[in-house]
Amino acid sequence: MGFTIAVSGKGGTGKTTFAGMIIRYLLEKRKGPVLAVDADANANLNEVLGIDLKGTIGEMRELMKEEVPAGMTKDVWFEYKVQEALTEAKGFDLLAMGRPEGAGCYCAANTLARKYIDLLTGNYHYVVIDNEAGMEHFSRLTTQDVDLLFILSDSSRRSIITAGRIRDLIKELKSNIAKDVLVLNGVTGPLEEDAVEEIRQNNLTLAGVIPACGEISRYDRSGMPTFNLPSSVPSVQAAWRIFDQYIL
Repeated sequence: MGFTIAVSGKGGTGKTTFAGMIIRYLLEKRKGPVLAVDADANANLNEVLGIDLKGTIGEMRELMKEEVPAGMTKDVWFEYKVQEALTEAKGFDLLAMGRPEGAGCYCAANTLARKYIDLLTGNYHYVVIDNEAGMEHFSRLTTQDVDLLFILSDSSRRSIITAGRIRDLIKELKSNIAKDVLVLNGVTGPLEEDAVEEIRQNNLTLAGVIPACGEISRYDRSGMPTFNLPSSVPSVQAAWRIFDQYIL
């Protein structure tokens, strides 16, 4: 089983960009192959990575309502359709979960998806998961344990408190998380003492600070994938220092 890295955090903290940086780091360090999993219902990790999305697990679940082709079992047919949704790229593959299920029972589809995803992750050295804040969507679709969880936050008191709540919520899920650390993203200037104290009170381990970056904003505005940010950008360099310390 590969080493699984998850990224969580409330919206607007830059977690998807950060997940893209992890994938790039792993490829540059020749640690592939990598499976990228977009477990956020609002799937946009593919845009950060600069690739087109072929499909989502959510769309495959919808297909489970249809007739299975003659001569195929439901398991084999579903595995085939999920394989179709796997987007292949240089050094990594991307699997997007898509939106959570709507009306009707998806228990059978979720069970098959969970079985297939657990098998799939075993084919990669690293699995990188971009999550919704509490990882509930992903936890429904895999029994995969997480080796390292990065919780993204800005440096405000409210955001750090939210990071602490996210950590507590995640620990209530069945997924086993070996290690979790906090990353403060988009920080302007030195870290204030109040922020340091709030981190301590919430029992969070600070992995590092990533400075605010005008280049990331420029890339986003221009529709360019932040996966291709120059290595000289301070935010990329700060992220690499964190990865050097925590990623095996």
